[in-house]
Parts: sequence; C-alpha cells; structure tokens
Amino acid sequence: MADNTVSTSTFGRTSLADSSIFDSKVTETSKENLFIGSTSYVEEEMPQVETRVILVQEAGKQEELLRALKTIKIMEVPVIKIKESCPGKSDEKLIKSIVNMEIKVPFVKMASVEEFDSLDSPEFENVFVVMNFQDAVFNELYKTDCRVIGPPVVLNCARKEEPLPFSCRPLYCTSMMNLVLCFTGFRKKEELVKLVTLVHHMGGVIRKDFNSKVTHLVANCTQGEKFRIAVSLGTPIMKPEWIYKAWERRNEQDFCASVDDFRNEFKVPPFQDCILSFLGFSDEEKTNMEEMTEMQGGNYLPVGDERCTHLIVEENIVKELPFEPSKKLYVVKQEWFWGSIQMDARAGETMYLYEKANTPELKKSVSLLSLNTPNSNRKRRRLKETLAQLSRETDMSPFPPRKRPSAEHSLSIGSLLDISNTPESSINCGETPKSCTKSSKNSTPVPSKQSARWQVAKELYQTESNYVNILATIIQLFQVPLEEEGQRGGPILAPEEIKTIFGSIPDIFDVHTKIKDDLEDLIVNWDESKSIGDIFLKYSKDLVKTYPPFVNFFEMSKETIIKCEKQKPRFHAFLKINQAKPECGRQSLVELLIRPVQRLPSVALLLNDLKKHTAEENPDKSTLEKAIGSLKEVMTHINEDKRKTEAQKQIFDVVYEVDGCPANLLSSHRSLVQRVETISLGEHPCDRGEQVTLFLFNDCLEIARKRHKVIGPFRSPHGHTRPPASLKHIHLMPLSQIKKVLDIRETEDCHNAFALLVRPPTEQANVLLSFQMTSEELPKENWLKMLCRHVANTICKADAENLIYTADPESFEVNTKDMDSTLSRASRAIKKTSKKVTRAFSFSKTPKRALRRALMASQSSVEGRSPPSSDKHVMSRLSSTSSLAGIPSPSLVSLPSFFERRSHTLSRSTTHLI
Repeated sequence: MADNTVSTSTFGRTSLADSSIFDSKVTETSKENLFIGSTSYVEEEMPQVETRVILVQEAGKQEELLRALKTIKIMEVPVIKIKESCPGKSDEKLIKSIVNMEIKVPFVKMASVEEFDSLDSPEFENVFVVMNFQDAVFNELYKTDCRVIGPPVVLNCARKEEPLPFSCRPLYCTSMMNLVLCFTGFRKKEELVKLVTLVHHMGGVIRKDFNSKVTHLVANCTQGEKFRIAVSLGTPIMKPEWIYKAWERRNEQDFCASVDDFRNEFKVPPFQDCILSFLGFSDEEKTNMEEMTEMQGGNYLPVGDERCTHLIVEENIVKELPFEPSKKLYVVKQEWFWGSIQMDARAGETMYLYEKANTPELKKSVSLLSLNTPNSNRKRRRLKETLAQLSRETDMSPFPPRKRPSAEHSLSIGSLLDISNTPESSINCGETPKSCTKSSKNSTPVPSKQSARWQVAKELYQTESNYVNILATIIQLFQVPLEEEGQRGGPILAPEEIKTIFGSIPDIFDVHTKIKDDLEDLIVNWDESKSIGDIFLKYSKDLVKTYPPFVNFFEMSKETIIKCEKQKPRFHAFLKINQAKPECGRQSLVELLIRPVQRLPSVALLLNDLKKHTAEENPDKSTLEKAIGSLKEVMTHINEDKRKTEAQKQIFDVVYEVDGCPANLLSSHRSLVQRVETISLGEHPCDRGEQVTLFLFNDCLEIARKRHKVIGPFRSPHGHTRPPASLKHIHLMPLSQIKKVLDIRETEDCHNAFALLVRPPTEQANVLLSFQMTSEELPKENWLKMLCRHVANTICKADAENLIYTADPESFEVNTKDMDSTLSRASRAIKKTSKKVTRAFSFSKTPKRALRRALMASQSSVEGRSPPSSDKHVMSRLSSTSSLAGIPSPSLVSLPSFFERRSHTLSRSTTHLI
C-alpha cells in the first residue's frame, strides 16, 4: 500500500487540514519542494476559479445543514502545479500550496446524477456535500475525482468558524483527524480495504510500514514484527472493531476516536489468543492468576494440555519440568505474566524464558569456568574465610580485612539488605561503609578489644544504613517508576494516588542519608569522646518536619494501596513484579512503608543503650540525654498531630453525615468526644419519638434527627463517591447553655432517660430537652459524667459533679412508656402526615409572627399574664392550624390551662434546681 501523504503549507492551514493518502492521479510533493510564499505572491498564484458548495439529493433538504452553510464564508483551495513529463505520458499534478478563498457563489442543490455534467465546470472549485458515502451518487462523484465531504464536516466548520477543508479523498467526518494508523495480521484483502477506506473517510492517515509517527496499530493477531515494535514503543494496539464502532458514531459532533474512554474499550488485551497454564504456584496464587488471565482476554488449561501456548513457571520452586515441552510451547517465568499486565500488552517471551538450573549448557559453562580459572583453590579458601567472618557475632568488624582488598565487594553496603525491624537481628549484618573500603588518613585501626559503646554505635550505624537502603528501595523500585512519564499503556496510577501512597518518603530519605553519612564518618574515625548525640540533635528539626505528614496518613496510604491493587490490575502486576525482586526481601510495599513508623522508637532504644555504656565523665552522656529527649518530643509531636488529624477527620465525617450541618462546626480547636443515639421524649428539640443523634464535642453539642427521606449519594469533581447524609441538622448548642444535667430515675414507665435544662440566649425561660438512650455500649452514668465534665471545662468550673441532678420522672412529666409500640409509631406517622397536609393546603397569607402576637394577646386577656416562652412555639403552631381550619378547636380551648400547669411545674422544678 502506498505510503503517500498530502503536503500543505502553513498558510491558511486549519485543524481540519487533511493529511491522508493521495489518489493515483495526484502525486506526492515533498516538504523540501513545498512552496511557502508571501501573501503578495500567493495572490498572484491564486487560482482563477470561483468556489461553490453543491448539496447532493438529501443533503439539500437538511435545514441544519443549510443554516450552517450560510455562516461559512471561506474554503480551502489547492494550488496545482503541472509538471511536464516525457512524450507519451500524462502530465503530473503537484499541489503547490493550500490557499483560502472566499465563497462568493451561493450553494447549489443537485437532485440527481444527471445534473452533474451541467455543474461540472473548470471555472468552479466545487465541493459536494453527500449524506451517504455508499450510494451510487457518491461512487460516481468519487470516480470523477470530485471533492466530497459529509455533513459533519460542514457542521463542525460552522461551529468552530473554520473554512471548509481541502481533502484529496472523500472526507465524511474528522473523528480520526491527525491519527496515523498501521495494520498487521490481516489476511483478507477485502477486509483490509474496507477498514482503510473507513479510516480515510474519518480523516485518518495510513502507513504501510510501522515507524515512530504511527499513533495506533490495528492488529488482527498478537505476533509479528510490527506488534513487537508497537509494544516496545508503547503504541496503543487496537482491535478492528475500534474502526467500525468509530464509523457508527460518525454523525456525533465533537466525537474523537482517540479519546481514552472510547479507545480503551477496543484495545487488544495482553493475553488475546493465549492459552496459559501455571506450574509451581499455591492454590490461592493460581486462582488469582487464572482470574487475571480471563480479565486480560486469555484462557487457561491444566498443565500438560497440548492446546496451551504458554506455561508460566514459579522459577523459585520448580527445579525441573514434569514433561518435555513441545517447540510451540513458551515456557516462561511469572515475570512475563505480570509484566504483560503492567504494560497492558503481550510482552516478548524471549526475555523471560525459563531455564533449568541443571541444564547441560549451564553445567558445561561452570566446568569450563572452574578449569580455566587460575588459583581456584585460593578463591575457595577466601570464600571460606569470608563465610567464617560473617558467622562471627561478637568480634565482627564493619571493615573488610586490609590484606585482601579484592574482598571489598563481598561486604558492600548494598549487598546485604537487612529487612529485620529489631536492632538485635540487625547486628548479624556485616555491612561496610563505602568510605571504609578506601584507605583514609583519618581512619584509625580498630582496637583488638572493642568497647561496649563502640559495639552499640556500630549497631546504630548498621541499622541506620539498612533503613536508608530500604527507603532507597521504596523510592527507586516503586515511586520513581510510577511517576515516570510515557509509561507503556499509560500511567499506572493517578498523581494524587502516588502522592497519597508515598507522601514525604523522599524527605525522610534525605534526612536519614545525612544521619547515616555522619555516623559513618564517626565510625571510621572512632574515638570514645566523639559525640553521637550531637548528630541527632542536629537533625531533630528536620525529623519534626518530615515524619508527622507520613505517620499521620499512613493508614490512608495503606488503604490506597489495597484499593488500587483491587481495582487496577496493572498496579497489582507492578507490585507483583517489584515485590519479587531481592531488594524487597520478599516483603510487600505496605510492609516496607511501615518502616518509617517504627524507626524512631528503635533509634530511641539504641540511644538509651548507648547512654548506659557511656561513662559519666564522657561529654556525650549529657548530649545523649538531650538527643533522647528530642526524639521523644518528635514522637510526642507525631502522636499529637496524629490525634488532631484523626479528630479533624471525625468532624468532617459528622459534617458529611448531617445534612445542613453549620460550617462553623469545623474548627481547629474542636474535637469529637462521643456520639450517642437517643429518642426524643418531649416536644423539644423535635417531636416525641423521633430518633435523635447527639454529637458531643469539647465545647458544643450537635443535635440531629434521622432523615425521613435519604437524599442520593454525593459525587465529587474527582469522581469520589460518599454515602448520602442520613441525619438532618436541628441545633448546634454551645455547652455553656446547659445549666443542669438531669439523671432521670429508673421506674417501670421510664428507662434509661435523661434531660438537659437549657437556657438559650434568645429565651427568657429554661427549655427542657428529654431523651432516652438507645445504645447499650455506653452506660448512661458514664455518658452523663462525660457530658458534665466538658460543660464544666467550657464554663471554667471545677465541680463538674454539681451539674448532675437526680430527679423523678413525674416531676418533669418524662416517661418512655410505649415508645416502641405499634400504636405509638402509628400515632407519630399520623401526626407527621397531618403536618404535611396542613402545610400543603394552607391558603392563609397571615404572617406567623402576627398569629403569634394575636395568640399571646388573647391568652393574656383571658389569663391575665403572658405565657412562658418555652411554650410559645407550640402555641403558635397550634394557633396557625386552628385558624386555618376556620372553626373553633376544642383542644385549643383547653390548651391555656395545660400550659399553665406545665409552666408552673417546670418553673417550680427549675427554681429548685437553680
């Protein structure tokens, strides 16, 4: 297939400039011969033609299309250069440039093919708009080399205010504009021709040979040179269905076939056409890998089945295959499996082939090496001495033997990664500082009898070196690859997920690298008077800055890893590959990330041990005490910050759970103390029988009731979904408004009840709020003591117990009888329905305030005094309901006497309390 493209000048070029293949009658012109002239020269070369748009058949009946054409005033026109050829051959046509010309002639409608001859004239540059690119009219226009475009092109140009584009081939839409495609694995020419034609109709470009300019490879198989190059370059590999589905959406405005959401549906999965079997894995691992195989487009069969294409082997367990594999079977390591999933494409098998440890080739190479290597006995003796050196625990030196400089590499820092957490297990690790492998003038010989202080200092250095190596492993094996740009198959994780997982690990690594270097210098130039405490005092401020952000959000980091591993197969494969490397010591990323949480307590224990073995006259004794104190301050700061962070998170959870929660609840000094589930026993703060949740904070009390109708879930702009608010805000009460806490005695009609005597700043009388606790986890006595203690702290009183008053339920008309009965629930439902009906059919235009004043005046005239303020709200509601009914209410007549009795009772009780 010809690999030819249109060459256009930058003058007048738009986003719709075509770059598809020329047809056989137009020859490609190279960019070197491309004409780029000034405006004056272009005007001289302007084609002497008139531009015109012709609407063919059904296109002339589309009102939207007609309106769009009226707004388009410019059209791209090619400047053709005729190149004379040899006698007997037709002259070649070259496109010299693309210019913009004004459309002066109104559009014309063509009803049939017969009208084409009258419209086809060299005086006009015609552009035909055709609705159907598969009918006879289109084929006739295509054969005569006419410019043909589809309605989506016209509508797109009108919307973007761009000129009609020039295209050497029929252009129906621009959904594949600027895409360069290459095909592989197609055996049927008819299918390939159909796909290429559709790509051209959507503005795409075709390349016969694969190169770096190809944006997508359309593959019908998962083998071949083009497929391997595409995998290595990270080029998306697509199924043929991608082109067909894009053509089905050709009439959609703003549709682009390269959008990730659409393209990912048709990417060739890594294990397409592959049948896998697994050898040497546990049942759990095998089940997981089989599920991943099906998710990635493959199938699996038992080991030994002749239909299998790949045998995945656990190379650390399987030493010999149970059968002789056929030549067609790929026997690969598990890294090929996980690497394919991570790259989102089938990896090349040659790099991951499994080889038995006792193959004849390997035995031959080993024997030749032993025969051709001189002084093999001496090397074996050196190896034996090295192993003996590693086995010495008490007399081990961190320095290599000076007489054998060739053995330096056997104990290099990076060779032994101690993944243990306790200092005791780290002492067996014979790591050597880098500077110790070089001769130094400042270095002093190690005394034959080493002091206990030196032993502890050496252990401190070794554990610090191991810790730095672990941090380096986290950064180099995990963080850096995840942050790299141009990852094959796209980014594995989003940037915010990477930030959540690793946090301040690089900053922690930088600080401890400096600490390790200072300790190394101290060990190399050891002296009993050298101060180790000064090193940690020097970096104490840096530790305070770097550790709290990581430790406080470690649980969030852990949860993010678990969530992403479940939801993102490529991240799961990435972890499998890297966690299997020796640098990780067979530990997971979560297990490695917990090391910073454990490091500072371990250092504090070692410094305490070092202080015990430091003489009293040594100046480092007092310095070590200060260093230990600074580490404790860092850990205290971490714990305090963690507590504050968790407290703030709890407040945010309350805000999300309570609909209409005031924004001023969020405060840096506020923390959630306790949550209590209750039922309202009075008319305040809501109707009797309502489920009420009390959130006790250190300075306020949030009162919320259960929502009768739960709203839908909330979705943030980042796509995160949180559950709907299940509670409705009633009141946010400062604890200073609580005057007394009433512990209601237990009776037959009253169980687990308590009340709050509250004096709101806008009221002149006390308000009684009564509740019944429904939670069995928190005893009522503990809850009331907790509440009184925080009320006392708020009003600056030391006697919190004086706030509690034990009362009989009859004194305050509090009872819990029949709260859970069917009759009680039905009564509450009828009451709520009555309120809704009353509000729905209310035609009264009288303001509530006027009704309240009228009721108060009428009551004052009857009783001779004003009602208590605690009953005003109830009376105003009842008055409004009675006035709406338009008839005297019997219940309303007896209300004043009821309120009088209740007011006198509450007044006597509260006077006695206060």
